[in-house]
Amino acid sequence: MFPWSKTIVILGLCYGLASLGVALPARSGQVSFGHAMFACVAAYAVAFVAKAFPAADGLVLILAGTVISTLFAAVTGLFIVRYRGIFFGMLNLAVSMVIVALLGKLYSLTGGTDGIRVDRPAFLGFVTERNEFETILLVFTLVMSLLAGWFYQRFIKSGSGEALLGLKSNETRLEYLGLSAHRVLWVGYVISGLFVSLSGAIFALAQGLVTPDIGSWTRSGELVFITILGGVSHSLGAFVGAAIFEAVKLTASAYMAGVWQLLLGFTLLVVIVVAPDGIIGALEKRKEKKGAQI
Repeated sequence: MFPWSKTIVILGLCYGLASLGVALPARSGQVSFGHAMFACVAAYAVAFVAKAFPAADGLVLILAGTVISTLFAAVTGLFIVRYRGIFFGMLNLAVSMVIVALLGKLYSLTGGTDGIRVDRPAFLGFVTERNEFETILLVFTLVMSLLAGWFYQRFIKSGSGEALLGLKSNETRLEYLGLSAHRVLWVGYVISGLFVSLSGAIFALAQGLVTPDIGSWTRSGELVFITILGGVSHSLGAFVGAAIFEAVKLTASAYMAGVWQLLLGFTLLVVIVVAPDGIIGALEKRKEKKGAQI
């Protein structure tokens, strides 16, 4: 692997982790247009903790950023899960816009749009040069992605995961069964916030700079794009979607610099028309169809 490619793979895995978070509420029919705010909160938490404790280990910074942002998701979720459909999506967007605006305006605290630099910390006690640090961070991100994917699969097959899916088809029937729809969605929302927060904390160390753009509405839109591309039926969908998104984006940026968004948009149109359940969803249906024919 080329040294320059490590950062790209790490960022791609971060996109996959964050899209895994967007996929979870999407299974209940709720699409968030502001989930990147959790990555942003986690990234700034990493920057603030690193500033307050310069000798803090990278693992501690990631843990601190993830926990703080997940707690933020738990608090905001108490309010947001009371709404459905377009209101759910737009409320997430509204909260994210408030956060991005505050981060941009509070210059003395956040550095404004210039952001905050995060110096390369020791990781697991090892003080390394950039190349070695990226290798360790890449392995760590890969392990976290595998664990997150495994947990996603366990959750969607659990009673809570099935109840979350049930919200999409008939929320009233769920209430008749004695389950609180708000609680079911809140649990899913907090777990989705956990995935996105983890991606933001890793992103902060990989990039070495946190800016309000991490939580922008365009970043949230990219996460929704990846989720639709890969599908929500399996955790692989988020990572396959992220890989295709990064590949199309890099290729289009190199050969179609002025109109790379055109190629991305065309790719999404093709997927929606040909495979409305996403690439992984289409592959699963094809497999089921073949199994039924045997």
